[in-house]
Amino acid sequence: MIPMPSINSLMAHKYSIDDFEFLKMSSIYGANGAGKSNLIQALFMLQRIVQKEKVPSRFANTHFKFNASTLPQTFVIEFIQDNKSFIYGIEILDSVVTTEELYLSGLGKREDILLYERKTDIDTKITTIVSDLFEQDTESKTLKKILEKNLSKPEKIIFRLLTTLDSEYLSDVTTALSWFDDTLQVITPNARPSALVHKIDTDQEFKAYTEDIMRSFQLGVERIECQKKTLNDFLGEDNQEKLSEIKEEINKSSKKLIGLRSKTGDEVIISKDNEEIFVKQLRIEHKGKNDKKAIFNLNEESDGTIRLLDFVPAFHDLVHKKRVFVIDEIERSIHPLLIKELVRKFSEEMHSQGQLIFTTHESNLLDSTLFRQDEIWFAEKNSDASTDLYSLSDFKKLNLLDIRKGYLSGRYGSIPFLANLRDLNWHNYDIEK
Repeated sequence: MIPMPSINSLMAHKYSIDDFEFLKMSSIYGANGAGKSNLIQALFMLQRIVQKEKVPSRFANTHFKFNASTLPQTFVIEFIQDNKSFIYGIEILDSVVTTEELYLSGLGKREDILLYERKTDIDTKITTIVSDLFEQDTESKTLKKILEKNLSKPEKIIFRLLTTLDSEYLSDVTTALSWFDDTLQVITPNARPSALVHKIDTDQEFKAYTEDIMRSFQLGVERIECQKKTLNDFLGEDNQEKLSEIKEEINKSSKKLIGLRSKTGDEVIISKDNEEIFVKQLRIEHKGKNDKKAIFNLNEESDGTIRLLDFVPAFHDLVHKKRVFVIDEIERSIHPLLIKELVRKFSEEMHSQGQLIFTTHESNLLDSTLFRQDEIWFAEKNSDASTDLYSLSDFKKLNLLDIRKGYLSGRYGSIPFLANLRDLNWHNYDIEK
């Protein structure tokens, strides 16, 4: 997400923090199987490991199969949170966290500063190095010994655990963790609108924004509402055991909010508002012939409508908040002209604060009025079956008016190589014979 100094187009697409510039958008193109989704899945997996504090057991069998299984898997990411830059990395071997590190990044201008490092050796013995100031404090040394002997586990990371320790020297760790908890938002192709109904219920400005934008798509959506019941009314007085379970779970939740799925696939949000627990479900009012109106459940809506609802909070927050939205297959179930207008709206927004990164096959988005050259990327599989990522800005003498045509003709690579159908022997399966 770093801009090329020589590119002077769409200057409003550049943000700056501490004299370090970065970009507001990135689109990633590539043939099927080129590795675009793997990039998103890897980022999503890293986020889940941080949030769950544990490497999933199934991770032991997900190594790159063209390498020896004894090689570790490594995730490293550099990011900015609350105007501070960080580098976080983990190394995993057979579901054991062999290395975990967090640095304050110098962004290439200053030396990186270690906040903590944790190692697990071949005998699963854990050693931890924390910042120099932390190590010099007597009370902190005691905390470190307890951490290594009693709290750290080989398959667990210590990122969130460190934020629970009462030490002023670990405040930057808390700041870095909030990037994974709040700033990074990953939307997969099969995602459903998450906690949307709670936001519609509690934020009238957002509710109005959602209704306005959904009406503008001309899908027949007239109104969006939150169907709200008390937990007792929803479950019934006879289900005391389930009532107690939910109350206990929601009291443990930091946001006093939990999400469930109904039998029909609808999202059910249970939240504690003013000491009372409510169950919330999304309902959508449509207008039909002769202005007749009807209420639809979410599971009765089309895939395209659900996908657009998923994008509403994303495009709202991209403008108003410093959030990073990573979307896999942004065009899925949505008309090409509609997705282009959504991206154009964000591209032309002069006061945006967030970042949008997405994978796509939609060539209509290859438009120099929407993207800078350094915001367009290509994924291509190498001969060793790994993925190479490269930018459009790597190509010289570009005709910026003809990027789409150049891509489809294979000028930049990253497209399928289609054989002659007769070479594929498809004629052998002609059902007309």
